[in-house]
Amino acid sequence: MAAAAVANRGFGLARPGWRARLDVVRTVFIARIHIITRYKGAIFMEALLPIVFAAMPVLLGTAVAGPRAGEVFFGRTGTANFKLYMLLGASTFTVVSLMLWLIGYWVRREMETGTLESLYLAPARKIWVLAGVTSYAFLRAMIAFVIALGLGSLVFQVNPLQGGVGLALVFLVIGLIPLWGLAFMFGALIMKIKEADSVIQVLQWVLAFLMGVFYPLALLPPYLRLVAGAFPPTVMTDAVRASILGIGYFFGSPYLSLAVLFAMALVVPLLGYEVFEATERRLRRKEGVGHY
Repeated sequence: MAAAAVANRGFGLARPGWRARLDVVRTVFIARIHIITRYKGAIFMEALLPIVFAAMPVLLGTAVAGPRAGEVFFGRTGTANFKLYMLLGASTFTVVSLMLWLIGYWVRREMETGTLESLYLAPARKIWVLAGVTSYAFLRAMIAFVIALGLGSLVFQVNPLQGGVGLALVFLVIGLIPLWGLAFMFGALIMKIKEADSVIQVLQWVLAFLMGVFYPLALLPPYLRLVAGAFPPTVMTDAVRASILGIGYFFGSPYLSLAVLFAMALVVPLLGYEVFEATERRLRRKEGVGHY
């Protein structure tokens, strides 16, 4: 009885409950929020990037096709609203990029400052620390997404609140869950190779290519379509645009796309965290996680 009382009441022998775990997530989340509030223009600048990215193909298509731009685009995609097509793709790409960037830079920064190893002395599992960081990244990415979509709609004079907006939101919410797993995998990669800037600069364009940000995935060769279809952000981007613009889905129907995305939401986060933990254990045995 005495031993049980000690384990329950203190001396570091008890396992932390859900309240303690949520406190870890909340503390890390608030700490990251305090840091970003020092740079008040950062989120606004991030929101401008998808508008700039979308403007380039919009202006190029208008210059090449002229008044027939919408007609030509309709023949390829099933919609003449090429401006909203580009804006939705660029805005979703920004969400994916920010989720990966922020996790990668966080891991790299902790390694460079020597504080990553200190986290292993804290009485909390790393998954809860990572949950706090990824929750912050999610909120920051969504704020940029909303601002970009709102401003971009004014700039391009399009209406994003059309078609199946409710269904598009469902796809967006479910599609963001696998991003947690991808963020864990990306953090493991950064921890392994000890480099962030060059990796992010290369991978962001690989992501844009696989996601079909500015073009329909049907234009890809068959083997690349298979690769793209196994990538959660591709399914999310395609389904969001298809729901709003009323065009075809990558998997043929909204129900099948939703089922595939839901399966990814169940598998990818668990797989991503296992990859992160395996990489972490291997580095701790061989060289330590603080070397950079």
